[in-house]
Amino acid sequence: RKQAAEDGAAPIPEAAAGKEAVVAAVVSWVHAAIAADRKIGALKQLQGHVWRAGFRSGKMVAQLFRDAPDALVEWRNAGIKTYIYSSGSREAQHLFFGHSQAGDLRPYLCGYFDTSSGLKGEADSYRNIQLTLGVDDPSEVLFATDMLPEAQAAQAAGWQAVLVVRPGNKPLPEAHGFRVVESMQELLKQ
Repeated sequence: RKQAAEDGAAPIPEAAAGKEAVVAAVVSWVHAAIAADRKIGALKQLQGHVWRAGFRSGKMVAQLFRDAPDALVEWRNAGIKTYIYSSGSREAQHLFFGHSQAGDLRPYLCGYFDTSSGLKGEADSYRNIQLTLGVDDPSEVLFATDMLPEAQAAQAAGWQAVLVVRPGNKPLPEAHGFRVVESMQELLKQ
């Protein structure tokens, strides 16, 4: 109710209005928040409930691009530590990578970061992660993303940043200045 009110959505009625009215109002707010690509705690909490039930029951399986699992194996075999930084919660990341079409990929990952480290479009978030990783030289960290503002923030923090182009991505503006790859295996090639 509080989040819907803050968002300027139609008020979510009290329980006395009946289950159907409450559910309809919540569903309406959820659809609007998803359409607006909101990165808010209430929506992430709901996502966590849905994912937890779906993945644990086997009704949901995370779909990754085919090259991603192979790259995780290749990087681990090469001694390269791989972390995930997502707007999804760390729990959601565990569920996602633990229940993929390629099986449990969590053994190939060294850790997970979410917006508790800061927003992905802010350079300080990447500095916080760097401190947590114990990396002295930020240029030793490579960050791959499909979002230009995230690449800009990582670069502002001194990280190497690469844009990943995938089917369904928003088109990138011209002359953005970042290296672009189309597969995970390209990341380590210069």
